[in-house]
Amino acid sequence: MAVQKNVFVAGHNGMVGSAIVRQLQADENINVIVRDRAQLDLTSQGAVTTFFEENEVHQVYLAAAKVGGIHANNTYPAEFIYQNLMIQCNIIHAAHQSGVNDLLFLGSSCIYPKLAEQPMREDALLTGQLEETNEPYAIAKIAGIKLCESYNRQYDRNYRSVMPTNLYGPQDNFHPENSHVIPALLRRFHEAKLSNASEVVAWGSGKPMREFLYVDDMAAASVFVMNLDEKTYDANTQPMLSHINVGTGVDCTIRELVETVAKVTGFTGEISFDATKPDGAPRKLMDVSRLKDLGWTYNYELEAGLKLAYAWFLEHQNDFRQR
Repeated sequence: MAVQKNVFVAGHNGMVGSAIVRQLQADENINVIVRDRAQLDLTSQGAVTTFFEENEVHQVYLAAAKVGGIHANNTYPAEFIYQNLMIQCNIIHAAHQSGVNDLLFLGSSCIYPKLAEQPMREDALLTGQLEETNEPYAIAKIAGIKLCESYNRQYDRNYRSVMPTNLYGPQDNFHPENSHVIPALLRRFHEAKLSNASEVVAWGSGKPMREFLYVDDMAAASVFVMNLDEKTYDANTQPMLSHINVGTGVDCTIRELVETVAKVTGFTGEISFDATKPDGAPRKLMDVSRLKDLGWTYNYELEAGLKLAYAWFLEHQNDFRQR
């Protein structure tokens, strides 16, 4: 009988963390350890240190983070950089101190420069200015990558980092103001259908291109990267360029996304675009050749993933009515 492995998933209530928990629970040899905010304040160094001292942890998935859209990042930049830095520093250092050798840090595609060449390769990191609206968050995520690399170099740890593209799926944030584009559109088109609205107006020209990954694919990729043998991982990365992009390598226009959301939600009215609203960057696409070369690729095409995300929203919509 295989020895059971204790795996701590930090951020298990979030969209990515909950997907990782689902993925890990399918393995009977893994004992998943979780703590909610009331049980463990990840911004408290003392609390995190005590947690690792009192629990025998073999692996860590660091999915905990303060996240939000452009509005939230612009409004609360101090909270975004402080809380994310504290969470990362506390968990990575405490894991090291307690002898945990295997850790996976989850970052974000916003680590790359605002004007990075498309598709964005891992070696674009630190080659240019970041997008101003989420710079504090991006700086924190870059620091997380460098924390992992530094503990690897100095202490020979096996701390790895993955950088996902835009994610969506169960446990997403469907807040009308603070959510990302897919949950915001799913909610808007659903409510438009219920009210028999004749038209939905989308922001921007519809021309920018974006890449989207269903969150269960992200979880599968995370477990895949965590479990790669060190020889294979080291052969495909560099000590100071160790992070791996996770995405589909396929993008679509915002217009195509909007039309697909309308189809999935059953909205049959008109769709128009308000070109006076900002478009953002013309394109944001991840180069996922490093991950593909390692042997992993995604499962869920956009429409299939949107159907699953919408089904989850319908099941939990009462939770969002007061938000």
